[in-house]
Amino acid sequence: MSVKAEFINEKTKWQDLTEGLQIHEPATSKLFLTGEWRTETPVWLQEKCKQCLLCVPYCPDSCILVREGKRQEFDYDHCKGCGICAKACPFQAIEMQQPTE
Repeated sequence: MSVKAEFINEKTKWQDLTEGLQIHEPATSKLFLTGEWRTETPVWLQEKCKQCLLCVPYCPDSCILVREGKRQEFDYDHCKGCGICAKACPFQAIEMQQPTE
């Protein structure tokens, strides 16, 4: 049963919302490519990186990949460009760059 927009409030259950609102179950973000939301892009400077992995737990979208204990390139399909990783890096091995047109 759908609820009309004028009757939606904080007590409305998500199951009662109209289908067009794109409400999804938790833990489904891998199915949706959100990288296009970025206004800035993190760039990993491998020559400066000391593989301390301090950036990894700070990424709210788990976009810093680690394989065999080594940091890999960003998952740009899901990175939203928040810049938290660049702030967390003690070696300035991540730079935020504006898009080039």
